[in-house]
Amino acid sequence: MNSICFNGFKINPLRWLLAVLRCVSLLAWSPLPTFASVTQIEEYPGQMLYQSRQNLQDQDGNSWQAIAFKRIHPEGSAIVSLRLIGFYGAAKLDRNQPLTLTTSLGQTLTAKDISSEISQDTSTPANVGEYDIKLVLPQLKAEITLQLTLPTIDGESVSLSVPSAAIQEWQTLISR
Repeated sequence: MNSICFNGFKINPLRWLLAVLRCVSLLAWSPLPTFASVTQIEEYPGQMLYQSRQNLQDQDGNSWQAIAFKRIHPEGSAIVSLRLIGFYGAAKLDRNQPLTLTTSLGQTLTAKDISSEISQDTSTPANVGEYDIKLVLPQLKAEITLQLTLPTIDGESVSLSVPSAAIQEWQTLISR
């Protein structure tokens, strides 16, 4: 094959084609960065809600939805909480006990149950718990997995494994 001249250099077309193919394959097979899927909603003028949702499974294979959110009130105060919803009657949560968060390194933290603050008009269903995580989140290392332990009325507990990507996403709420 004839060579191609580029800025005084001779380039073999076959080598050029192979180099281009390598670049394209590197781009195509390289993992793309993941972005937090935190949604932002203006609930009413001056009040913002940021939330992150994940689906988790407990030790028995039951599905749970974990919704971490930050609500900023018009006067500037903010709450950061984690709402856990068990599907299909997964458990009846004991609201007198805190949520226990245990890292894979053995660090144990607790979060106060604030389920009674969800709605003043209706009682919170037994399979829903909400916990104040404002002080706990900054203490977690985003790259370390987490185990959530929910106390139940029958004295048993529900364990949910939380991947590090979810923790990273939850921590983005703090900076909003």
